[in-house]
Amino acid sequence: MAHQLSGPADPAFAARWSVDRERRTGFFTDTSICIGCKACEVACKEWNHNPRDGDLQILGSSYDNTGSLGASTWRHVAFIEQTGDRIEQARESGRALVGLGMPGVRSSSTPAPVDTAPPDTDEFRWLMSSDVCKHCTHAGCLDVCPTGALFRTEFGTVVVQDDVCNGCGTCVAGCPFGVIERRSDGTFATGARSDSPDVRNEGVAQKCTLCYDRIKDGQTPACAQTCPTTSIKYGDHYELVAQAKQRVADLHEQGMTEARLYGANSNDGVGGTGSVFLLLDEPEVYGLPPDPRVPTADLPRMFNRAGVAGIGMIAAVIGSFVFGRRR
Repeated sequence: MAHQLSGPADPAFAARWSVDRERRTGFFTDTSICIGCKACEVACKEWNHNPRDGDLQILGSSYDNTGSLGASTWRHVAFIEQTGDRIEQARESGRALVGLGMPGVRSSSTPAPVDTAPPDTDEFRWLMSSDVCKHCTHAGCLDVCPTGALFRTEFGTVVVQDDVCNGCGTCVAGCPFGVIERRSDGTFATGARSDSPDVRNEGVAQKCTLCYDRIKDGQTPACAQTCPTTSIKYGDHYELVAQAKQRVADLHEQGMTEARLYGANSNDGVGGTGSVFLLLDEPEVYGLPPDPRVPTADLPRMFNRAGVAGIGMIAAVIGSFVFGRRR
């Protein structure tokens, strides 16, 4: 697909996409059944030979140890721990926040599950979310890349060509989700380490490819293949969206009225995303923008205003010259 410097100005674009890209594939990440095991993170790193981020210490703000998506972390499982203030605010506004808790542990000597995590109560609840590149219908990174390093595959996904990227970083600013990043040589925050491997693609923009090398051969992406709860589903994009909508309807019937889809709206600021998420709270809780918008969407208006301003300046110069001579 050619670059779309006008952004998602045409609401019917996504409808045409289904005709132009009949093979579009994507992810449906159901956070309501994510257990936070991080198997998807490990599988992604192993398959793509991505270097390790940091020293693997648990963050002070969470049980998480990677923090966010980045050049070396293409799948990131966020541990979202909500305390009483958030739950109380929701209750006062008439919203029912439902936490699904952490999984129990069962062994041969212990027939009943043993809860190994803090319980979901009125004062605390867990939310888990495996985040990934959105593979937007209108991809800001793709729009602004000056070298053509980013391209749209036959599956509707967006991939970086490592050997074409010049490391300019324009795509980093063009992503409304903060997904893409240039890989630095400082994968460890405290200097060189004896166990630090050589960093591949240093200085090159990196992000999830939706395992382009695997799906070309008819295989499932590594993260979806590994997920033990099928929280990450891979397949035909439009079939996944239909499944996601049905899942939300089922959760609503069970009283989980805060369940919602993210990325399934083809009329949003990025034309919908190839990676769709089921969330149990507002997008901001998961670190997602509530109304993502590709930066290039404003270019036509900017060009028009610049043109009007330029014409006005030219007219002013001509007018001053003509009237100045008459005096």
